[in-house]
Amino acid sequence: MTGLINALDQFGWATMDGCLNENEGLRLSLECENACLNGQFRKAGVGRGASLAVNEAIRRDHVLWLVPGEASQEQQLYLDKLEGLRLALNQRFFLGLFEFEGHYAIYPEGAFYKAHLDRHAGTRERVMTVILYLNSNWQPGDGGELKLWTNNGDKTGAFVLIEPRMGTLVCFLAGDFWHEVLPAHKKRMSITGWFRERSAQTG
Repeated sequence: MTGLINALDQFGWATMDGCLNENEGLRLSLECENACLNGQFRKAGVGRGASLAVNEAIRRDHVLWLVPGEASQEQQLYLDKLEGLRLALNQRFFLGLFEFEGHYAIYPEGAFYKAHLDRHAGTRERVMTVILYLNSNWQPGDGGELKLWTNNGDKTGAFVLIEPRMGTLVCFLAGDFWHEVLPAHKKRMSITGWFRERSAQTG
């Protein structure tokens, strides 16, 4: 965890292998697959509020949102780890992170998500993106890499490709780092989410 925090401090993004052990990751992966087989996933949309719409030219993943207060035992193991990370981020960076929102994501074979930022225009609640990959035996050539541009706020120049291997955790500032998911050549699963600051109250 310390290495992850230090990398975020230096670069604004970081990865960590082995966030969950193999058994914990497999249990989440199985839960994700079973929920998909049971028809609980929906095509992911683009935009927010009234402008939310499915646009398969931009993204082709399917999602199942995690419901606060209704976490399975498998989910709770991961959420407990995230709570420790949230507290550590607040202690180090004074970010005021208040809660986590997230969803399972499945990319069927051929699915992708074009370059985007995770913080919606005109909003500030999403502060830190946190992604956990749930893919056993992911091999070079399977596609589905996360392409993350490392020039803060820019989607040109230097980038890294991060393979979605089981137990890999990726964190980056949600409003600063452009990224995309390259086409997956087999089914690709993750839990994608965001640490949020408290929504502004209006009188």
